[in-house]
Amino acid sequence: MSPIRGILFKLGAVTAFMVMASLVKATADAVPPGQAVFFRSFFAFPVLFGWLALRGELRTGLKAKNPISHVWRGLVGTSAMAFGFAGLGLLPLPEVTALRFASPIFVVVLAALMLGERIRLFRTTAVLVGLLGVVVVLWPRLGGVADLRSDTAALGALFCLLSAALAALAHVFIRKMVATETTSAIVFYFTITSTSMSLLTVPFGWVWPSPWVAALLIGAGLCGGAGQIMLTSAYRYAPASVVAPFDYASMLLALLVGYFIFAEVPTVPMLAGALLVIASGVAIIWRERQLALARGKARPMRPD
Repeated sequence: MSPIRGILFKLGAVTAFMVMASLVKATADAVPPGQAVFFRSFFAFPVLFGWLALRGELRTGLKAKNPISHVWRGLVGTSAMAFGFAGLGLLPLPEVTALRFASPIFVVVLAALMLGERIRLFRTTAVLVGLLGVVVVLWPRLGGVADLRSDTAALGALFCLLSAALAALAHVFIRKMVATETTSAIVFYFTITSTSMSLLTVPFGWVWPSPWVAALLIGAGLCGGAGQIMLTSAYRYAPASVVAPFDYASMLLALLVGYFIFAEVPTVPMLAGALLVIASGVAIIWRERQLALARGKARPMRPD
């Protein structure tokens, strides 16, 4: 285990996924979510194969010791992606990001229930502070009961929450799978599953994209592939309950991209909530650093 390395991989994945989400959102009016899933999945293959070539694992890295685990991880992860892409077309980017922040909370609970991971008070408190920030961000939308048939924003919120729950389950599957499966195999077979599942949506309104839209979607696929590799690697080096809170870093990125790219002006509750979730992430980083230093001091020195 190397918690710091796991955290760095997680932060890299968060950045790559934010770029991917921005590209998907930019094309949401032009292509349906299922088609966006196809581009994000199919064009992740060049990144994957390039990564395998650099590691010298083209022949050995794709062996699956437990094929059924890849099937379940693929089904759950692809569903999470599809709901998330649908939500991106209906809500501002920072709000989508805030709703997805429910995922780390689900991960912490599922990791304790399914993996038996110990969750100490400091980490639990930091995650709860992040959840409080999410509530603050969403407070303006919590005042009434929406009709999902007419309120597209409420429907988008439902899609995002479903995506968050399914993504948490997928992350816990990954955490369990890394004990027997290689990172390359986990990413490769997920990409095959998501590409195949997305083709089932062809009868539901695929369109021929313009060259510009196609370029954006291909870019989303490349970023998605890189992010998937880093995400899977993060769970190899650290417990799920350690790396999950670093999803909160994406709030700052979402605020910046939403404002400068999509002209989505953040509200006071959104900014206040963002400060809380960022503070929770910084607290986890500080705590892991202090624990690493303490372990180093406690380790006995070997005689020369």
